[in-house]
Amino acid sequence: MSSVSIIAPPVSATAPLSVALLQFNPTVGDLAGNARQIIEGSQQAYTEGARLVVTPELALCGYPPEDLLMRPAFLAACDAAVQDIARALAHLPDLHLVLGHPRAGQAEELRTRSVSAPSLLNAATVLNAGQVIASYAKRELPNYQVFDERRYFISGREAGLGSVVIDLGGWRVGLLICEDAWFDEPALSAKALGAQALVVLNASPFHAGKRAEREASMAERARQTGLPLLYAHQVGGQDEVVFDGASFAVDAQGQVQARAPSFEAATLQITLQPGGAVQGPIADHLSPEAEIWAALVCGVRDYIGKNGFPGIILGLSGGIDSALVLAIAVDALGADKVRTVMMPSPYTADISWIDARDMADRLHVQHDEIAIAPMFDDFKASLAPLFVGRAEDTTEENIQARIRGTLLMALSNKTGAIVLTTGNKSELATGYCTLYGDMAGGFAVIKDLAKTLVYKLSRWRNEQAVAAGQVEPIPERIITRPPSAELRPDQTDQDSLPPYEVLDAILERYMEHDQSIEDIVAAGFKRADVDQVTRLIKINEYKRRQAPVGVRITHRAFGRDWRYPITSKFRA
Repeated sequence: MSSVSIIAPPVSATAPLSVALLQFNPTVGDLAGNARQIIEGSQQAYTEGARLVVTPELALCGYPPEDLLMRPAFLAACDAAVQDIARALAHLPDLHLVLGHPRAGQAEELRTRSVSAPSLLNAATVLNAGQVIASYAKRELPNYQVFDERRYFISGREAGLGSVVIDLGGWRVGLLICEDAWFDEPALSAKALGAQALVVLNASPFHAGKRAEREASMAERARQTGLPLLYAHQVGGQDEVVFDGASFAVDAQGQVQARAPSFEAATLQITLQPGGAVQGPIADHLSPEAEIWAALVCGVRDYIGKNGFPGIILGLSGGIDSALVLAIAVDALGADKVRTVMMPSPYTADISWIDARDMADRLHVQHDEIAIAPMFDDFKASLAPLFVGRAEDTTEENIQARIRGTLLMALSNKTGAIVLTTGNKSELATGYCTLYGDMAGGFAVIKDLAKTLVYKLSRWRNEQAVAAGQVEPIPERIITRPPSAELRPDQTDQDSLPPYEVLDAILERYMEHDQSIEDIVAAGFKRADVDQVTRLIKINEYKRRQAPVGVRITHRAFGRDWRYPITSKFRA
């Protein structure tokens, strides 16, 4: 039987209700630090008039906590932190805080569950006057893309728990958590209990276009229920996923009436007026390019900062990929925490080291040059007796890349700075990268950017600099010259790959949208190109399994989104 939580008898709303959505940047596992941000944000919001404060989903422990949820000590620490927050805010008796956190299901809630099944609840707990006065459990548990919640949680529905509606000065507010608001039943159940507004706690990973999808879906939910809806969202980077913030509120007609900025911490103060009107500031939304750029910058800044690296190192080749990574890194960390190394080989064109030096000067980063020709010669000499009778091929190309990787990792070990790799999604898809060479590093900034998007973002970043009266960070010749790995004489990428416009279109259809080979051919692509690209995607899975994590900016990235067997004979 479903349970219902209603706090105080129902009273019609006769006065405005001030609500604060705490859009902050938690760190997974930093319970004390996250609790401090929640307490300080709640106190500040209270002084500004808020009487209902809402955090993002699992804000106390950070999202996603993954297998930390399987550790009893972690769960005990989460429970203790909930009590710490309740005590810290007990002196504000008319403040209600809706806190996202994991909590263990009670025995009576789990009586039908087997011992081995998950017993945790993804909870939204209401704290008031130092007490826990209600707790809602997420009903819809996502298990697709980067989500894996059924590994850890039991649905509130399966636990026999119902909707939670709290009464605040006559305002009856229904609670939902993230995925709940994408389905009909949880919101309609809250309305059936008399809810006059909905608040949704969220940790919804970013991908390009996701903000518009969220607002459109929540607008539809508001229109369906005839209730205003307030959406509190996390911000910040966590390993390969980033959260874009942009918390918002829509009125009962589905119109956005308040929005927080994207990719920055903020508290969104919203007023609910009797009759359902919603008032609050509305931040502008970002352009598609600005949104992706902000996601990349956020991902780099938080991965480096939250993991305590003193800075970054990257190999600057004079090519477009490393140039883009450098521009992102400087925007994320500042020039003083960025170091570049140019490592010319016998096949490096003069314009490559000239352009690399030019870009390092433009961005004022420390720049070093190490010629690898002597080391390359030593490698070839050492291997010559074993290679007798065999012509030079990709083996010698890969040796150059691995020498560079070794040098960068040596600098990383010596200084503590982390190596950023510079490979893009098109290269990772087709294996146009060297294992233990240019794939060596700790964080892959542009691993989810197709090559065509690399060019688009590079041009966009230069345009932003010009508009701001600044020097273009990326020299124009880097953008306009044909791309080349420069591992053999007169090499270009298109010697062995289809044009990137073709390759990326096939990649998007096959990898991101699961279209079959026949579907892609029927869409007008040459069978030879489709066969080549899809074959390369398949045979290079073993490389991608060994690649570093990097920022996810599409709805299907290599990593948590992409779980294909290395050993497989299926081709379609």
